Amino acid sequence: MSFPIQEVRAQFPALALTDEGKARVYLDNPAGTQVPQMVVDAVSHAFVHSNANLGGFFKTTEAAGQVVLDAHRAMADFLGGSEDEIIIGANMTSLTYHMSRTLGRTFQAGDEIIVTRMDHEGDVSPWLQMAEDFGLVVRWLPFNEETWQIEEEALVGLLNSRTKLLALNYASNLTGSINEVAKLTARAKSVGALVYVDAVQFAPHGLVDVNELGCDFLACSSYKFFGPHLGILWGRRELLLELEAYKCRCSTTQLPEKFETGTPQIELLAGLTTTVDYYDWLGREMGAVGSRRAAIVEAVDRAIAYENVLMARLISGLKALPGVNIHGITNDNRFSDRVPTVSITHDKKTPDEIAKSLSDKNVFVWSGHNYAFEVVRQLGIDEDTGVVRIGAAHYNTLEEIEACLEAVAAAL
Repeated sequence: MSFPIQEVRAQFPALALTDEGKARVYLDNPAGTQVPQMVVDAVSHAFVHSNANLGGFFKTTEAAGQVVLDAHRAMADFLGGSEDEIIIGANMTSLTYHMSRTLGRTFQAGDEIIVTRMDHEGDVSPWLQMAEDFGLVVRWLPFNEETWQIEEEALVGLLNSRTKLLALNYASNLTGSINEVAKLTARAKSVGALVYVDAVQFAPHGLVDVNELGCDFLACSSYKFFGPHLGILWGRRELLLELEAYKCRCSTTQLPEKFETGTPQIELLAGLTTTVDYYDWLGREMGAVGSRRAAIVEAVDRAIAYENVLMARLISGLKALPGVNIHGITNDNRFSDRVPTVSITHDKKTPDEIAKSLSDKNVFVWSGHNYAFEVVRQLGIDEDTGVVRIGAAHYNTLEEIEACLEAVAAAL
């Protein structure tokens, strides 16, 4: 069965928008995707039918409570965990700051943590500041510039009996490279370290299964996978039960509420559930039967196969342009090791010049370091200029990729 691209695009009203007769080409997806109509409708419905705080006896508050419960169940299906292991908050960075404060006071001065040169700042700065606050030693883990991944050998060289935490990304938001998280996690676990995984860039382009990974925490952002602006953190139940949360004194100690400060964004949680239901819809369009998780698996598998076609054409087209440097995996036999987030620089044109030229043609891309601060530093790229970042999603088309390539060629 071929991928139903027209049926998929029909779910996303933003894809039909035009500006002065020019269609919008959304290749800014690594920073945030468009949303299906069903998500828009769910948010609107919640404002009307469940717009109340939690814990009362009347109908609206009961409806709001159900929205919260449904969202945790949906994300448990999406990540492969349990509903009481799902913590939902404003964004991944805020959740990581919260958890870093919580974990920090379980460590002792002189303990060591490992952060990578491959991560988004949301999985770097919180740990650096935690280390400063609690007197910890920071070890830096570089990525291999030939494989574009974190190599197991490099990690082993940093591990010792004082290692308490490895903060690791699943996929780079600049190079697109996917790390072998399960293997790296097992290595860190061999010395008793906790593992915190940033899956923000991976989750829109791959299946997350926290049980298979073996990690202790995993964070993602629903606005990167066709949902509302929320962050989601999965944590291993036994750890969440043990940890002392930063919370109000009168707040519950039950999971997951003890880590969810304040009133939740009820309407956005309604949209979050429907975001997962979109995957369920897509999987069943592809012939999936059984549970919602089974449908998600089918949807992700088929979306990856379709996105790889787009990525192959994007990379081959960029490689053919004189002066263009692609920072990431370009061998088509290794596309399973990357997501369709492609970053380039040019030997004469600045990233801002290229991005502005594409914008004039209604092709939306990003320029700059994109918060992949340590990545550009390791690669020797100017932090102030960064890269041009082009990212496909499964609602894009080959025609849009061709339009992008033509626009880049014109810009150069």
